[in-house]
Amino acid sequence: MAGAREDTLESSSSAAGSEDCPGPARLTEAVPPAESEGCGRPLEEAPKKLCGYLSKFGGKGPIRSWKSRWFFYDERKCHLFYSRTAQDANPLDSIDLSSAVFDCKADAEEGTFEIRTPSRVITLKAATKEVMLYWLQQLQMKRWEFHNSPPALPAAPDATLAGNGPALHLKLGQEETELEEFLCPVKTPTGLVGAAAALQPVPAMPLALQNISLKHLGTEIQNTMHNIRGNKQVLGTGHGPPVEDFPQSAEPQSEEQASALDPSAPGLRNRTAQEKVVALEQQVMVLTKELKSQKELVKILHKALEAAQQEKRASSAYLAAAEDKDRLELVRHKVRQIAELGRRVEALEQERESLLHTASLREQRVQELQQHVQLLMDKNQAKQQVICKLSEKVTQDFTQPPNAADRDFLSQQERMEHLKDDMEAYRTQNRFLNSEIHQVTKIWRKVAEKEKALLTKCAYLQARNCQVESKYLAGLRRLQEAVGPEAGECWELLRELVQEALHWEASEASADGVELSPVSEYDEYGFLTVPDYEVEDLRLLARIQVLEVRSHHLLALDAVERPLRDRWAALDQLSPSAELKQLLRAGVPREHRPRVWRWLVHLRVQHLHTPSCYQELLRRGQACEHPAARQIELDLNRTFPNNKHFTCPTSNFPDKLRRVLLAFSWQNPAIGYCQGLNRLAAVALLVLEEEESAFWCLVAIVETILPADYYSKTLTASQVDQRVLQDLLSEKLPRLMAHLEQHRVDLSLITFNWFLVIFADSLISDILLRVWDAFLYEGTKVVFRYALAIFKYNEEEILRLQDSLEIYQYLRFFTKTICNSRKLMHIAFSDMNPFPMKQLRQLRAAHRERLEAELRELEQLKAEYLERRASWGRAATEGCTSEDDGDGDA
Repeated sequence: MAGAREDTLESSSSAAGSEDCPGPARLTEAVPPAESEGCGRPLEEAPKKLCGYLSKFGGKGPIRSWKSRWFFYDERKCHLFYSRTAQDANPLDSIDLSSAVFDCKADAEEGTFEIRTPSRVITLKAATKEVMLYWLQQLQMKRWEFHNSPPALPAAPDATLAGNGPALHLKLGQEETELEEFLCPVKTPTGLVGAAAALQPVPAMPLALQNISLKHLGTEIQNTMHNIRGNKQVLGTGHGPPVEDFPQSAEPQSEEQASALDPSAPGLRNRTAQEKVVALEQQVMVLTKELKSQKELVKILHKALEAAQQEKRASSAYLAAAEDKDRLELVRHKVRQIAELGRRVEALEQERESLLHTASLREQRVQELQQHVQLLMDKNQAKQQVICKLSEKVTQDFTQPPNAADRDFLSQQERMEHLKDDMEAYRTQNRFLNSEIHQVTKIWRKVAEKEKALLTKCAYLQARNCQVESKYLAGLRRLQEAVGPEAGECWELLRELVQEALHWEASEASADGVELSPVSEYDEYGFLTVPDYEVEDLRLLARIQVLEVRSHHLLALDAVERPLRDRWAALDQLSPSAELKQLLRAGVPREHRPRVWRWLVHLRVQHLHTPSCYQELLRRGQACEHPAARQIELDLNRTFPNNKHFTCPTSNFPDKLRRVLLAFSWQNPAIGYCQGLNRLAAVALLVLEEEESAFWCLVAIVETILPADYYSKTLTASQVDQRVLQDLLSEKLPRLMAHLEQHRVDLSLITFNWFLVIFADSLISDILLRVWDAFLYEGTKVVFRYALAIFKYNEEEILRLQDSLEIYQYLRFFTKTICNSRKLMHIAFSDMNPFPMKQLRQLRAAHRERLEAELRELEQLKAEYLERRASWGRAATEGCTSEDDGDGDA
C-alpha cells in the first residue's frame, strides 16, 4: 500500500527489505521532499512524519558521550524510535512520549534539550537552536494529538494519512492558536528533518566505534547484515547507487528532482489518485468492521431471544409438570442458571477491581505531573528573577558615567552582546516552558475527567451487582416458598443456597482477603446493615433490603448526592430560609450533620440554654439518686441492640446516655423519665457525640417541638396525635383506611411508638436521620408527613392482604422494607400536599377536647365505682359476725 511513496526514495533506501521493519517503514512513509521546501511556510505545512538526525548523550563510564541517531515518530504508539542510521531495519530503542515532558535549559550547550519520562531522562542535541525548537514544538503537538484523539483504526500507514489528514488539521487548529500565545510556530528546517534529512549522510563522529551502541549490540549486528544484503541486491539488480553515493548537498526541492532520484518511479502525478484509492480502501475497511460489529450484535440479540424463549418454555414445563420429579429437575436447571449468573457477577467484580487499579495508577500519574508542573513553574520564576536582575544590572551599567581608565569600551560592548544573547535565550526558554506547563495542565485535566468517568462507571457496576444479588436472593426465597419443606432433597438444596448467600461475606470474602461486596457489616453510625434475626426469612428479607438500599444510593450518588454535597459545602452561614428548608428535606450529608443539628438545637433552646446548666444537673444527680434512676438503668441495655456503640462492652456511649437521661430527669421533674426518651437521646448522641449537645437536643424535642404533655402519665397529646393521624389517613388515603376499617385493624398499636420515639425503632438509619433533619427544623408536621408517606409507599401491598392477622404481622416490620429514601421523601413532601399547619392545629384542638371529656367521664365512673365499693364494704361489715364474737358465744 505504501509502494508509491517507496519508489521516490528507492535508490537511497538500499536496506528497505520489508514494510514490517520499523526503520525503513518510517523512512519511506515520509512526505515527499517537495512538501518540505521553503522555510517560511507555517506550521500546518510541516512534514506529516517527524524524523531526522539528532545526537543522543548515552553510554556508561568512560565511553559516555554523544552519539548520532536517526529518530522517527510512530503516531500509532506515540513512541519516538531511534536507530543508528536511517537505513537500519530494526530500531535500537524507543521513548514513550505519552507520559513524557520536555525541557530546554538556556545555560546548556546550544541545541540541547531533554525528554523526561517516569523511568529515565534522555538528553538530545540538535544541529541548531531552530532545529531544537522545531523538534520540541512538534513533540508537544504529537503528544497532545495522541491524548486528544480516539484510538486509531488498524489500517495501512498511507490510508491513515489519507483518511485522517483534513480532520487532524481541524482538531489541531485550536491547539496551534493556543501555542502561538506562548511560542510562535517554528519554521521547518530545510534538509534537517523529514525525507530530506534521510538523504543526508550520517553525521561524522570522531571515532568510528564511538557511534556503535554496545547496549544493543545484537540489534546493531542484525542491522549491519541487513544493510549488506540490501546493498548486494541493489548492485545486482541495478536499481541505483547506495546511499553513500549521494552528495552531501543533495536536497530535493521539486517534483522533477524527486522523480529524477529513481528512473523507474512513475512520478508524482499519480500520487493524488493513489491517495484517493487508499482513502476509499480505508472507508471500505471501516464499513466492513462496522458491518461485522452489527452482525455480532444481531447474533447477541438472537441468543437473548432464544434464552427468553427457553425461559418461557421452562416455566411452562414447570407449571405443566405433573410429578415432583419433573419439577425437581426443572429447579435443578434453574439452580445451574443461578450459578452461571453468580460467575458473571464475579467477572464483573474483577472488572471493577481492575478499573479501580487503573484509576489509582492514573491518580498517581496525575500527582507526578502536578509535581513536575510545580517544579517547572518554580524554575521559571527563578529564571525570571535572574532576567530581572540582569536587566537591572544592564540599566545600571548604562546609567553609570563612563570611566576610560577603568573600563574598556570594546569589552563593555562585547559583554552587552553576550547579555542580550542570554536574555533572548531565557525568553525563548520561558515561552517554551509556559507552553509545556499549559499542555501538561490540559493533559492533567483530561486524565481527571477520565478518572471521574471511571469512578462513575465503577459506582454503576456496584449498583448493578447489588441489584443482581438482591434478585438472586429474592428468587431463592420465592423458590423456597413455592417448594415447601415437604419437597425433601430440593428443600435441603435451597436451604443450603440460602445459608451460603446469607453468610457469603463472612466466609468467602474473609478467606480470600478481598472485599468483593460493597455492603459492609455496619453503617456509618454503627447500625447493623443486616440484623441477625432468628427467623431465616427475616434475615433474607433484611439482606435483600440492604442490597436495594445500597443500589439506590450508588445510582443516585453522581446525579443527586454529589450536587447536594456541593450545595451544603457552599452554604457557610446558616439562617432560616426557603433554600435551607429544601436542603434539610433532601437530607444533610454526614460531614455537615453535627454542625447543622447543633445550630437547629440552639435555635430551639436559646431561651433556655445556660452555659453551666448541664454540669450543675450532673452534680445534683451525684448528690442524691433520682427515683427514675433504676428505670433508666434497666432501659440502657434495651437501647438499640443492633448498634455496636451501645452493645460493645468497651464503648462509652452507654455511660454518656445514662448521664444525659439523669440530667434530663432533674431538668424536667414533671416528666422525669418516660420509656422512649432513651432512644431519642441515643440518636442525638450518635450524631452529635457530645453529651451536652445531646442533652439540649433532648430538651428541644420534649419541651419545644412536641406538645407539653406528650410524655405525661396519661400521654394525652400522644393519643390526640393518633386520632389526628387517622383523620389524615381517611383524607389522604381513603382506600387504605376503608380496607383497614373493614378488617378492624387498630393502627395506633403500630403508629403510637412511631410518634413517641420519632421513628427511631422503625426506619433504617439512612432514612431515619433524613426524617430528623427536617423534624428538628419544621416540627411535628414532618412526623405526620412521613407517617402518611410510609403507608402510601406500601399501600398496594397492604391492600392485597385480606386477613386481619396477616395485616398485623405485615405492619410489624413493613417499615424496615422501605429502601428508596428519595421516593419516600418525594411522597412525604410532594404527594401529601397540601398540608397546612392550621388544619393540624384545628384537628388537635378538636380531638383534645373530645379526649379530655372522655377522660373526665372515665374519672367520674371510676369515682362512682370506688364509692359503691366502699359502701358495699361497710354493709358487709355490719351484717356479718366476726370470728372473735363467734368464739365467745361458744
